[in-house]
Amino acid sequence: MRIAILCHVRQPIAQPFAGGMESQCWHLAAGLQARGHDIVLFASGDSDPRFSIQPVIAEHYEKTFPDAEHRGFAPLIAHLDAGYAAACDRIATGGFDVVHNNSLHRFPLEPARTARVPTVTSLHVPPYDALRWFVQASVTPNHRLTTTSARQRDAWWPDGAPPEVSVLHNGIAPDAWPFVAQGDGSAVWCGRMTPDKAPHLAIEAARIAQVPLTLFGPVEDRAYWDGVVVPLLHGRIRYGGHLEAAALAAAIGRASVFVFTPCWDEPFGLVAVEAMACGLAVATFDTGAVREIVGDTGCFAPTGDVAALAEAIAAAGHAPRAPQRARVEAMFTRDRWLDRCEALYSDACREREPS
Repeated sequence: MRIAILCHVRQPIAQPFAGGMESQCWHLAAGLQARGHDIVLFASGDSDPRFSIQPVIAEHYEKTFPDAEHRGFAPLIAHLDAGYAAACDRIATGGFDVVHNNSLHRFPLEPARTARVPTVTSLHVPPYDALRWFVQASVTPNHRLTTTSARQRDAWWPDGAPPEVSVLHNGIAPDAWPFVAQGDGSAVWCGRMTPDKAPHLAIEAARIAQVPLTLFGPVEDRAYWDGVVVPLLHGRIRYGGHLEAAALAAAIGRASVFVFTPCWDEPFGLVAVEAMACGLAVATFDTGAVREIVGDTGCFAPTGDVAALAEAIAAAGHAPRAPQRARVEAMFTRDRWLDRCEALYSDACREREPS
């Protein structure tokens, strides 16, 4: 199939990945390409040149408009509207069999556009006002929509999802996250450095549990990082940088516990799955879809309860490592995910065919 993958353009689709959406779009393109599909990535122009890139905008917008996200900044909105309008027009005339829309933008959802090219839209985030109406109005027979968890499906459609909506769990390549039979007693945390990811709470809990902790990930909110996190980096608490996948997998695999501290309605938790593949038990706040993804192998604490999280860290440090790996191999592999994507593409295309 000739497939257009339409991406969110806040960050480039390139390593080291800024977050789960960037990682999943990259692996989606690479995985489908390896299966013989003709892939064109509609993304920021500074994305990975190994792919055929059709730029939505010349460079990722966090570089052009730093710190403008979620602020209703009119120049950014106009910039994105122009980029996505042109990208959608190129997709419509580009001879594509299907488009996989990961953009979080309203234009690709318009029924007039999905009627021209069969579309699968993956919703990677909880519902929010700027997109909710467009998502719910976009449901048509040749437009398939997915959420990353049942929790998120029910949040987007609290009165029940239509048949065109399904859960598509994210997947990883287990070989890229090697299983390590024994950890060194330390804990790791990985994610974007923002208040809603709450690495400062992971630090507080690790100190109470008297467990060394290393943080990994990009510094997104500089004021939060400088004012809240950096003053806590001393003693056995350190920052390990923003690493590419192979180096990150090795660093995570050496540890004994993965600390996960989402303070929002977490839609999936890709970093937790990656750590589980390495064998780490997850000590986590019980929020969003976390329990659905981590399952019985996790050690849970109420969101924001640092003392309870410290107890979860201690318990996770004694957990056997094999069950985490087994859960990933049963539920969250890249092959399973790609199989489902291909089935969704076929379903969307089939609905377009004349009866």
